[in-house]
Amino acid sequence: MTLEAARKRVNELRDLIRYHNYRYYVLDDPEISDAEYDRLLRELKELEARFPELKTPDSPTEQVGAGPLEATFRPVRHPTRMYSLDNAFSLEEVKAFEERIARALGREGPFLYAVEHKVDGLSVNLYYEEGVLVYGATRGDGETGEEVTQNLLTLPTLPRRLKGVPERLEVRGEVYMPLEAFLRLNEELEEKGEKVFKNPRNAAAGSLRQKDPRVTARRGLRATFYALGLGLEETGLRSQLELLHWLREKGFPVEHGFTRALGAEGVEEVYQDWLQGRRALPFEADGVVVKLDDLSLWRELGYTARSPRFAIAYKFPAEEKETRLLQVVFQVGRTGRVTPVGILEPVFLEGSEVSRVTLHNESYIEELDIRVGDWVLLHKAGGVIPEVLRVLKERRTGEEKPILWPEVCPECGHRLQKEGKVHRCPNPLCPAKRFEALRHYASRKAMDIGGLGEKLIEKLLERGLVKDVADLYRLRKEDLVGLERMGEKSAQNLLRQIEESKGRGLERLLYALGLPGVGEVLARNLAARFRTMDRLLEASLEELMEVEEVGELTARGILETLRDPAFLDLVRRLKEAGVVMEAKEGGGEALKGLTFVLTGELSQPREEVKALLRRLGAKVTDSVSRKTSYLVVGEGPGSKLEKARALGVPILTEAELFRLLEERAGKALALGSGTEDLLQGLFEPGAGKP
Repeated sequence: MTLEAARKRVNELRDLIRYHNYRYYVLDDPEISDAEYDRLLRELKELEARFPELKTPDSPTEQVGAGPLEATFRPVRHPTRMYSLDNAFSLEEVKAFEERIARALGREGPFLYAVEHKVDGLSVNLYYEEGVLVYGATRGDGETGEEVTQNLLTLPTLPRRLKGVPERLEVRGEVYMPLEAFLRLNEELEEKGEKVFKNPRNAAAGSLRQKDPRVTARRGLRATFYALGLGLEETGLRSQLELLHWLREKGFPVEHGFTRALGAEGVEEVYQDWLQGRRALPFEADGVVVKLDDLSLWRELGYTARSPRFAIAYKFPAEEKETRLLQVVFQVGRTGRVTPVGILEPVFLEGSEVSRVTLHNESYIEELDIRVGDWVLLHKAGGVIPEVLRVLKERRTGEEKPILWPEVCPECGHRLQKEGKVHRCPNPLCPAKRFEALRHYASRKAMDIGGLGEKLIEKLLERGLVKDVADLYRLRKEDLVGLERMGEKSAQNLLRQIEESKGRGLERLLYALGLPGVGEVLARNLAARFRTMDRLLEASLEELMEVEEVGELTARGILETLRDPAFLDLVRRLKEAGVVMEAKEGGGEALKGLTFVLTGELSQPREEVKALLRRLGAKVTDSVSRKTSYLVVGEGPGSKLEKARALGVPILTEAELFRLLEERAGKALALGSGTEDLLQGLFEPGAGKP
């Protein structure tokens, strides 16, 4: 490449990167994936390395992020600069990173590293004076960020006052949105026909930068902290792992996993282990952060204009595949909302074949400008959920067709109603709404009626044997015998499962009934707060908003349903059928005050073990922290095991867990329907069980 050709390409890349920086950091609305952005920045770095005369101080390779959004939040200058990390994408590049360290220090490796999950969120800086929080700000361009103090204070466990710290202190971390909160938020936005967030990182950024802190508070944001700026020297800390433990002792959440590794090869072992376990994480992680553990070496190595020389981000492979949108079908959910689903040419992506992808709502389709016949770039959000990154418009032939919304319900033919950008079937007798309601009610995490599969639900609806979930409890053996693949024994088993479902308790019932915005966590919180269905039916808007994770929008939706005569009639008929409408008490508070985390494959279904622990009064969470009482380890444990070891959290095998339960709870506990059988089964001799 000639100098002139390089100059032209460098200018193109700089303009592109600045534009995408603005979209990503300021507007929270990226047009390209992180992997595409990394490729652009990498190409620019390589050209500047080949042609040093083209390098300029204002190049994006010398800068971090983008400036604050004007006229929204007060700009604040960080006492010490916040840097971005250089990236590595292979073991060879990690080895090259270690070789650069060795040359700069004049000594041979291998070196000892701290390795941490790279949480995909929004970087923030908290500034304290004499132990009192003065402000919190976003990273911005590294020198100047936006003050978002009031919004940050809506996050749980964020310390406002500290003891035993330097007079002036900067604490740095990442604000992120857990995957469960991300899915819940997008469901709410879909329901309203509004634009959905493309990934948890953008959802976190958009939520933190709300003008109304009450909106931020409802979004379920979390934070994890991992660094100090000003004040680090005064702490006397000697290593990164010491620093992480120090942060935790001071009350800061340190939710990401961390461990030590020796040399590039040791880093690679941790990387591969965490790569395999990333789908089990409650947050989106896009790699690991590798830092020299010895803080004294940080001072020797220092920084480039953009990045520290002692740390690097080893990114997970961003698997993206191109495929074609063949057609769009429309599905009707249990609330009547019509959702477009794209049918794709099947493509193998991150361990599974993907042939369908949700297109959310009309706003999403308009934003993407997606058409039938388009080639699209696909990835999995959080490594789990298939998502269209963008439409490959450059591959259009002119034969692509716009997506046309049906005017009538594809299931019942009733004319659809349009509420803003949402299309909804108003027909209360729509078979799709009934089918989805029954399927959800019988699902494993709801009332767990295992014998009630989709085919059987269809048959029951076709024969008019059920119209809603209350009708399940009126079924008789003679109604079932003679249905396809339903003999006398199968009918008896199904009726037994339906009878057992009556005792699942208020928590499972609330989730099963599909109250708007109520998932598993919210159902559990509502049951814990109100204890009985009767008390919940009397709740006011203010009382609902006092429940953790319930915002005003969700509270109003719940309240509207609780006042609906059709819902009240359904509850009445369920109660008459004998369905338990009270929260289950723990087993005499046998495990009250204890917090458990599970990892790896257990011999019993994980959801059943979680339910048992909660029934005995324990709290079960998805991430290990200093508040965790026990980590229960099954086959093939993930990164939670290393984190537990680093924190000194007691570790139990499955057999040790059940011995603890036997010791604490005993066989004589009045555990209620279903749970006593489970506990008894766990104590019987057998494979892997005490």
